Amino acid sequence: MTGKPPASPGLYIHIPFCLTRCGYCDFFSCTDTGSMGDFLQALFQEMALWHDEFPPFDTVYIGGGTPSLLCPGDMGRLLDRAREVFGILPGAEITVEANPADWGRNELRELRSLGVTRINLGVQSFDDRELEFLGRRHDSAQALAALSSARSAGFDSVGLDLIYGLPGQGFASWRASLEQALAFGPEHLSCYELELKGDTPLGLKFGKGEIEGRSEEDLREFFLKTSELAEGAGYLHYEVSNYAREPGTTSRHNRKYWDHTPYLGLGPSAHSFRGARRWWNHGSIEGYLGSLRAGEKPVRGSEDLSAAQLAFEALFLGLRMKEGIDLEEYRLRYGVDLLWEKGPQIRDREEAGLVRVISGRLCPTREGMAVADALAVL
Repeated sequence: MTGKPPASPGLYIHIPFCLTRCGYCDFFSCTDTGSMGDFLQALFQEMALWHDEFPPFDTVYIGGGTPSLLCPGDMGRLLDRAREVFGILPGAEITVEANPADWGRNELRELRSLGVTRINLGVQSFDDRELEFLGRRHDSAQALAALSSARSAGFDSVGLDLIYGLPGQGFASWRASLEQALAFGPEHLSCYELELKGDTPLGLKFGKGEIEGRSEEDLREFFLKTSELAEGAGYLHYEVSNYAREPGTTSRHNRKYWDHTPYLGLGPSAHSFRGARRWWNHGSIEGYLGSLRAGEKPVRGSEDLSAAQLAFEALFLGLRMKEGIDLEEYRLRYGVDLLWEKGPQIRDREEAGLVRVISGRLCPTREGMAVADALAVL
Protein backbone atom coordinates (compact mmCIF):
# COMPACT_ATOMS: atom_id res chain seq x y z
CA MET A 1 0.00 0.00 0.00
CA THR A 2 1.19 3.54 -0.71
CA GLY A 3 -0.79 5.38 1.96
CA LYS A 4 -2.73 7.34 -0.66
CA PRO A 5 -6.50 7.63 -0.25
CA PRO A 6 -8.46 5.45 -2.70
CA ALA A 7 -9.08 7.22 -5.99
CA SER A 8 -12.69 7.83 -6.97
CA PRO A 9 -13.88 5.57 -9.79
CA GLY A 10 -14.94 6.63 -13.27
CA LEU A 11 -18.16 5.89 -15.14
CA TYR A 12 -18.16 5.14 -18.87
CA ILE A 13 -21.45 4.97 -20.83
CA HIS A 14 -21.39 3.56 -24.35
CA ILE A 15 -23.99 4.91 -26.79
CA PRO A 16 -23.70 2.39 -29.64
CA PHE A 17 -25.69 4.09 -32.41
CA CYS A 18 -24.27 5.69 -35.57
CA LEU A 19 -25.99 6.96 -38.69
CA THR A 20 -23.14 5.61 -40.81
CA ARG A 21 -20.11 3.44 -40.09
CA CYS A 22 -16.70 5.09 -40.52
CA GLY A 23 -14.27 3.06 -42.58
CA TYR A 24 -11.65 2.71 -39.85
CA CYS A 25 -13.78 2.24 -36.72
CA ASP A 26 -13.66 -1.05 -34.83
CA PHE A 27 -15.66 0.07 -31.79
CA PHE A 28 -19.04 -1.60 -31.44
CA SER A 29 -21.74 0.42 -33.17
CA CYS A 30 -25.12 -0.11 -34.84
CA THR A 31 -26.59 1.92 -37.71
CA ASP A 32 -30.16 0.81 -36.94
CA THR A 33 -31.38 3.46 -34.53
CA GLY A 34 -34.86 1.95 -34.18
CA SER A 35 -34.03 0.39 -30.82
CA MET A 36 -32.67 3.58 -29.28
CA GLY A 37 -35.68 4.04 -26.98
CA ASP A 38 -35.48 0.46 -25.73
CA PHE A 39 -31.74 0.89 -25.27
CA LEU A 40 -32.12 3.91 -23.00
CA GLN A 41 -34.60 2.08 -20.77
CA ALA A 42 -32.24 -0.91 -20.65
CA LEU A 43 -29.37 1.40 -19.75
CA PHE A 44 -31.36 2.77 -16.81
CA GLN A 45 -32.07 -0.82 -15.74
CA GLU A 46 -28.36 -1.68 -15.95
CA MET A 47 -27.59 1.29 -13.72
CA ALA A 48 -30.06 -0.02 -11.12
CA LEU A 49 -28.38 -3.45 -11.13
CA TRP A 50 -25.06 -1.82 -10.16
CA HIS A 51 -26.59 0.39 -7.46
CA ASP A 52 -24.43 0.63 -4.32
CA GLU A 53 -21.57 -1.42 -5.83
CA PHE A 54 -19.40 1.60 -6.60
CA PRO A 55 -18.80 4.78 -4.59
CA PRO A 56 -19.72 8.09 -6.24
CA PHE A 57 -17.92 8.87 -9.48
CA ASP A 58 -15.72 11.88 -10.11
CA THR A 59 -15.56 11.39 -13.89
CA VAL A 60 -18.23 10.44 -16.42
CA TYR A 61 -17.42 9.77 -20.07
CA ILE A 62 -20.21 9.27 -22.60
CA GLY A 63 -18.74 7.78 -25.76
CA GLY A 64 -19.70 5.63 -28.67
CA GLY A 65 -20.83 5.16 -31.28
CA THR A 66 -22.23 8.65 -31.60
CA PRO A 67 -23.62 10.08 -28.35
CA SER A 68 -24.61 13.25 -30.19
CA LEU A 69 -27.45 11.30 -31.83
CA LEU A 70 -29.24 11.70 -28.49
CA CYS A 71 -31.18 14.90 -28.02
CA PRO A 72 -30.07 17.05 -25.06
CA GLY A 73 -33.25 16.04 -23.23
CA ASP A 74 -32.31 12.36 -23.32
CA MET A 75 -28.75 13.23 -22.33
CA GLY A 76 -30.18 15.08 -19.35
CA ARG A 77 -32.28 12.07 -18.35
CA LEU A 78 -29.18 9.91 -18.59
CA LEU A 79 -27.10 12.15 -16.35
CA ASP A 80 -29.93 12.66 -13.87
CA ARG A 81 -30.36 8.90 -13.53
CA ALA A 82 -26.61 8.42 -13.01
CA ARG A 83 -26.64 11.07 -10.28
CA GLU A 84 -29.66 9.45 -8.63
CA VAL A 85 -28.39 5.85 -8.77
CA PHE A 86 -24.66 6.29 -8.16
CA GLY A 87 -23.89 9.82 -7.12
CA ILE A 88 -21.60 12.11 -9.08
CA LEU A 89 -19.19 14.14 -6.97
CA PRO A 90 -19.08 17.95 -7.04
CA GLY A 91 -16.50 19.16 -9.55
CA ALA A 92 -16.76 15.95 -11.57
CA GLU A 93 -15.40 15.91 -15.10
CA ILE A 94 -18.30 15.02 -17.41
CA THR A 95 -17.33 14.45 -21.04
CA VAL A 96 -19.53 13.81 -24.07
CA GLU A 97 -18.27 12.81 -27.52
CA ALA A 98 -19.94 14.48 -30.48
CA ASN A 99 -19.91 14.38 -34.26
CA PRO A 100 -19.45 17.93 -35.64
CA ALA A 101 -22.51 17.46 -37.87
CA ASP A 102 -24.99 16.97 -35.04
CA TRP A 103 -25.35 19.66 -32.39
CA GLY A 104 -25.60 23.39 -33.01
CA ARG A 105 -25.11 26.24 -30.58
CA ASN A 106 -28.52 25.85 -28.89
CA GLU A 107 -28.11 22.13 -28.26
CA LEU A 108 -24.57 22.63 -26.98
CA ARG A 109 -25.73 25.42 -24.69
CA GLU A 110 -28.40 23.10 -23.29
CA LEU A 111 -25.82 20.37 -22.86
CA ARG A 112 -23.58 22.73 -20.91
CA SER A 113 -26.52 23.64 -18.65
CA LEU A 114 -26.93 19.93 -17.82
CA GLY A 115 -23.52 19.93 -16.14
CA VAL A 116 -21.44 18.56 -19.02
CA THR A 117 -17.96 20.05 -18.56
CA ARG A 118 -16.09 18.74 -21.63
CA ILE A 119 -17.09 18.26 -25.24
CA ASN A 120 -14.92 16.03 -27.41
CA LEU A 121 -15.37 16.56 -31.15
CA GLY A 122 -14.44 13.80 -33.60
CA VAL A 123 -12.99 16.13 -36.23
CA GLN A 124 -10.35 13.66 -37.57
CA SER A 125 -9.23 16.01 -40.37
CA PHE A 126 -9.84 19.47 -41.81
CA ASP A 127 -9.32 18.15 -45.35
CA ASP A 128 -12.60 17.24 -47.08
CA ARG A 129 -10.97 14.59 -49.28
CA GLU A 130 -9.55 12.87 -46.22
CA LEU A 131 -12.88 13.06 -44.42
CA GLU A 132 -14.57 11.41 -47.39
CA PHE A 133 -11.93 8.66 -47.46
CA LEU A 134 -12.45 8.00 -43.74
CA GLY A 135 -16.22 7.80 -44.21
CA ARG A 136 -17.01 10.76 -41.97
CA ARG A 137 -20.42 12.40 -42.45
CA HIS A 138 -19.24 15.93 -41.67
CA ASP A 139 -17.05 18.25 -43.70
CA SER A 140 -14.40 20.76 -42.70
CA ALA A 141 -16.87 23.66 -42.64
CA GLN A 142 -19.08 21.78 -40.17
CA ALA A 143 -16.04 21.00 -38.02
CA LEU A 144 -15.10 24.67 -37.81
CA ALA A 145 -18.70 25.64 -37.09
CA ALA A 146 -18.92 23.05 -34.30
CA LEU A 147 -15.75 24.38 -32.68
CA SER A 148 -17.12 27.93 -32.77
CA SER A 149 -20.50 26.78 -31.43
CA ALA A 150 -18.88 24.90 -28.54
CA ARG A 151 -17.08 28.04 -27.41
CA SER A 152 -20.12 30.29 -27.77
CA ALA A 153 -22.19 27.73 -25.83
CA GLY A 154 -19.88 28.18 -22.85
CA PHE A 155 -17.55 25.19 -23.09
CA ASP A 156 -14.13 26.13 -21.77
CA SER A 157 -12.90 22.54 -22.13
CA VAL A 158 -12.98 21.35 -25.72
CA GLY A 159 -11.18 18.31 -27.09
CA LEU A 160 -10.45 17.41 -30.72
CA ASP A 161 -9.62 14.04 -32.26
CA LEU A 162 -7.42 13.87 -35.36
CA ILE A 163 -6.13 10.92 -37.41
CA TYR A 164 -2.82 10.76 -39.30
CA GLY A 165 -1.06 8.23 -41.51
CA LEU A 166 -3.75 7.84 -44.16
CA PRO A 167 -2.69 6.01 -47.34
CA GLY A 168 -0.99 8.53 -49.62
CA GLN A 169 -1.22 11.36 -47.07
CA GLY A 170 1.74 13.72 -47.19
CA PHE A 171 3.03 15.40 -44.09
CA ALA A 172 2.05 18.81 -45.51
CA SER A 173 -1.61 17.77 -45.52
CA TRP A 174 -1.42 16.42 -41.97
CA ARG A 175 0.43 19.52 -40.80
CA ALA A 176 -2.31 21.74 -42.23
CA SER A 177 -4.99 19.89 -40.19
CA LEU A 178 -2.82 19.91 -37.08
CA GLU A 179 -2.06 23.62 -37.37
CA GLN A 180 -5.76 24.35 -37.93
CA ALA A 181 -6.54 22.47 -34.73
CA LEU A 182 -3.77 24.22 -32.77
CA ALA A 183 -4.94 27.61 -34.03
CA PHE A 184 -8.31 26.98 -32.40
CA GLY A 185 -6.55 26.39 -29.06
CA PRO A 186 -8.41 23.30 -27.78
CA GLU A 187 -7.80 22.34 -24.19
CA HIS A 188 -7.18 18.75 -25.29
CA LEU A 189 -5.97 17.18 -28.53
CA SER A 190 -5.80 13.49 -29.45
CA CYS A 191 -3.75 12.47 -32.49
CA TYR A 192 -4.20 8.85 -33.52
CA GLU A 193 -2.41 6.76 -36.10
CA LEU A 194 -4.82 5.24 -38.62
CA GLU A 195 -5.06 1.51 -37.98
CA LEU A 196 -6.32 -0.67 -40.82
CA LYS A 197 -7.94 -3.39 -38.73
CA GLY A 198 -9.18 -6.61 -40.30
CA ASP A 199 -12.96 -6.42 -40.20
CA THR A 200 -13.41 -2.69 -40.78
CA PRO A 201 -14.22 -1.45 -44.31
CA LEU A 202 -10.74 0.05 -44.73
CA GLY A 203 -9.15 -3.00 -43.13
CA LEU A 204 -10.87 -5.24 -45.64
CA LYS A 205 -9.66 -3.05 -48.52
CA PHE A 206 -6.15 -3.22 -47.11
CA GLY A 207 -6.39 -7.00 -46.86
CA LYS A 208 -7.41 -7.20 -50.54
CA GLY A 209 -4.55 -4.94 -51.60
CA GLU A 210 -6.89 -2.14 -52.68
CA ILE A 211 -5.15 0.41 -50.45
CA GLU A 212 -1.63 0.52 -49.07
CA GLY A 213 -0.65 0.91 -45.43
CA ARG A 214 2.16 3.11 -44.15
CA SER A 215 5.58 1.83 -43.16
CA GLU A 216 6.66 1.86 -39.51
CA GLU A 217 9.28 4.47 -40.37
CA ASP A 218 6.66 6.72 -42.02
CA LEU A 219 4.42 6.50 -38.96
CA ARG A 220 7.36 7.13 -36.64
CA GLU A 221 8.18 10.33 -38.54
CA PHE A 222 4.53 11.46 -38.40
CA PHE A 223 4.53 10.80 -34.65
CA LEU A 224 7.79 12.63 -33.90
CA LYS A 225 6.95 15.67 -36.04
CA THR A 226 3.45 15.85 -34.54
CA SER A 227 4.93 15.87 -31.05
CA GLU A 228 7.44 18.55 -31.98
CA LEU A 229 4.78 20.79 -33.52
CA ALA A 230 2.29 20.41 -30.68
CA GLU A 231 4.89 20.93 -27.96
CA GLY A 232 6.27 23.88 -29.94
CA ALA A 233 2.79 25.38 -29.70
CA GLY A 234 2.88 24.99 -25.91
CA TYR A 235 1.01 21.68 -25.54
CA LEU A 236 2.02 19.00 -23.08
CA HIS A 237 2.50 15.63 -24.80
CA TYR A 238 1.38 13.71 -21.74
CA GLU A 239 0.45 10.33 -23.29
CA VAL A 240 1.38 8.67 -26.57
CA SER A 241 -1.70 9.93 -28.44
CA ASN A 242 -2.77 12.80 -26.18
CA TYR A 243 -1.87 16.43 -25.67
CA ALA A 244 -3.08 18.99 -23.14
CA ARG A 245 -2.89 22.76 -23.36
CA GLU A 246 -2.15 22.87 -19.63
CA PRO A 247 -1.45 20.19 -16.99
CA GLY A 248 -4.97 20.71 -15.66
CA THR A 249 -6.64 19.90 -18.99
CA THR A 250 -5.52 16.29 -19.32
CA SER A 251 -8.37 13.78 -19.49
CA ARG A 252 -9.03 12.84 -15.88
CA HIS A 253 -11.27 9.99 -16.97
CA ASN A 254 -8.86 8.37 -19.40
CA ARG A 255 -6.07 8.48 -16.84
CA LYS A 256 -8.08 5.98 -14.78
CA TYR A 257 -7.63 3.42 -17.57
CA TRP A 258 -3.88 3.97 -17.45
CA ASP A 259 -3.27 3.66 -13.70
CA HIS A 260 -5.63 0.86 -12.57
CA THR A 261 -8.19 3.17 -10.98
CA PRO A 262 -11.60 1.39 -10.85
CA TYR A 263 -14.15 2.22 -13.52
CA LEU A 264 -17.60 0.95 -14.45
CA GLY A 265 -18.66 0.60 -18.08
CA LEU A 266 -22.33 0.57 -19.07
CA GLY A 267 -23.83 -0.27 -22.46
CA PRO A 268 -23.01 -2.87 -25.12
CA SER A 269 -19.31 -3.92 -25.28
CA ALA A 270 -18.36 -1.63 -22.37
CA HIS A 271 -15.49 -2.81 -20.15
CA SER A 272 -15.12 -2.40 -16.39
CA PHE A 273 -12.25 -2.83 -13.93
CA ARG A 274 -11.95 -3.06 -10.15
CA GLY A 275 -9.22 -4.56 -7.98
CA ALA A 276 -7.78 -7.37 -10.10
CA ARG A 277 -10.95 -8.13 -12.07
CA ARG A 278 -11.88 -6.94 -15.54
CA TRP A 279 -15.24 -7.70 -17.12
CA TRP A 280 -17.08 -6.75 -20.30
CA ASN A 281 -20.63 -6.56 -21.60
CA HIS A 282 -22.25 -8.30 -24.55
CA GLY A 283 -21.02 -6.85 -27.82
CA SER A 284 -24.42 -6.76 -29.50
CA ILE A 285 -27.65 -4.87 -28.97
CA GLU A 286 -29.60 -8.15 -28.93
CA GLY A 287 -27.40 -9.78 -26.28
CA TYR A 288 -27.36 -6.63 -24.18
CA LEU A 289 -31.13 -6.11 -24.26
CA GLY A 290 -31.80 -9.82 -23.78
CA SER A 291 -29.83 -10.02 -20.54
CA LEU A 292 -31.55 -6.98 -19.11
CA ARG A 293 -35.01 -8.24 -20.07
CA ALA A 294 -34.11 -11.33 -18.00
CA GLY A 295 -33.19 -9.07 -15.08
CA GLU A 296 -29.49 -9.93 -15.36
CA LYS A 297 -26.40 -7.79 -15.66
CA PRO A 298 -25.38 -7.90 -19.35
CA VAL A 299 -21.88 -9.20 -18.58
CA ARG A 300 -20.52 -11.51 -21.25
CA GLY A 301 -17.13 -12.39 -19.72
CA SER A 302 -14.53 -11.56 -17.11
CA GLU A 303 -10.95 -12.25 -16.10
CA ASP A 304 -9.03 -12.11 -12.85
CA LEU A 305 -5.56 -10.70 -13.35
CA SER A 306 -2.59 -12.18 -11.51
CA ALA A 307 -0.13 -10.00 -9.63
CA ALA A 308 2.33 -10.45 -12.50
CA GLN A 309 -0.27 -9.42 -15.08
CA LEU A 310 -1.20 -6.31 -13.09
CA ALA A 311 2.47 -5.37 -12.75
CA PHE A 312 3.09 -5.79 -16.49
CA GLU A 313 -0.02 -3.77 -17.39
CA ALA A 314 1.13 -0.97 -15.07
CA LEU A 315 4.55 -1.01 -16.73
CA PHE A 316 3.07 -1.07 -20.24
CA LEU A 317 0.60 1.74 -19.54
CA GLY A 318 2.98 3.79 -17.41
CA LEU A 319 5.57 3.91 -20.19
CA ARG A 320 2.94 5.43 -22.49
CA MET A 321 2.81 8.45 -20.15
CA LYS A 322 5.33 11.29 -20.27
CA GLU A 323 5.47 11.31 -16.47
CA GLY A 324 6.38 7.62 -16.53
CA ILE A 325 6.44 5.38 -13.49
CA ASP A 326 7.16 6.30 -9.88
CA LEU A 327 9.58 3.48 -9.09
CA GLU A 328 8.98 3.43 -5.33
CA GLU A 329 5.21 3.54 -5.70
CA TYR A 330 5.42 0.75 -8.27
CA ARG A 331 7.51 -1.35 -5.85
CA LEU A 332 5.04 -0.84 -3.02
CA ARG A 333 1.96 -1.51 -5.15
CA TYR A 334 3.19 -4.43 -7.26
CA GLY A 335 6.10 -5.83 -5.26
CA VAL A 336 8.61 -5.32 -8.07
CA ASP A 337 11.83 -3.29 -7.81
CA LEU A 338 12.34 -2.42 -11.47
CA LEU A 339 15.86 -1.00 -11.07
CA TRP A 340 16.97 -4.14 -9.26
CA GLU A 341 15.20 -6.72 -11.42
CA LYS A 342 15.44 -4.98 -14.80
CA GLY A 343 18.53 -2.80 -14.34
CA PRO A 344 20.52 -3.96 -17.41
CA GLN A 345 17.50 -3.69 -19.72
CA ILE A 346 16.69 -0.21 -18.43
CA ARG A 347 20.30 0.90 -18.94
CA ASP A 348 20.23 -0.45 -22.51
CA ARG A 349 17.13 1.63 -23.22
CA GLU A 350 18.70 4.69 -21.59
CA GLU A 351 21.72 4.35 -23.88
CA ALA A 352 19.38 4.02 -26.87
CA GLY A 353 17.67 7.28 -25.87
CA LEU A 354 14.31 5.64 -25.19
CA VAL A 355 13.95 6.14 -21.41
CA ARG A 356 15.39 8.23 -18.60
CA VAL A 357 15.46 7.73 -14.84
CA ILE A 358 14.78 11.11 -13.26
CA SER A 359 14.04 11.82 -9.60
CA GLY A 360 12.92 8.27 -8.91
CA ARG A 361 10.78 7.97 -12.02
CA LEU A 362 11.26 5.81 -15.12
CA CYS A 363 10.13 8.04 -18.00
CA PRO A 364 9.96 7.52 -21.76
CA THR A 365 11.61 10.04 -24.06
CA ARG A 366 9.83 11.26 -27.17
CA GLU A 367 11.66 8.54 -29.13
CA GLY A 368 10.55 6.05 -26.48
CA MET A 369 6.93 7.10 -26.75
CA ALA A 370 7.14 6.45 -30.49
CA VAL A 371 7.76 2.76 -29.73
CA ALA A 372 5.83 2.61 -26.44
CA ASP A 373 4.03 -0.65 -27.16
CA ALA A 374 7.38 -2.47 -27.34
CA LEU A 375 9.09 -0.45 -24.61
CA ALA A 376 7.55 -2.37 -21.70
CA VAL A 377 9.12 -5.66 -22.74
CA LEU A 378 12.11 -5.10 -20.48
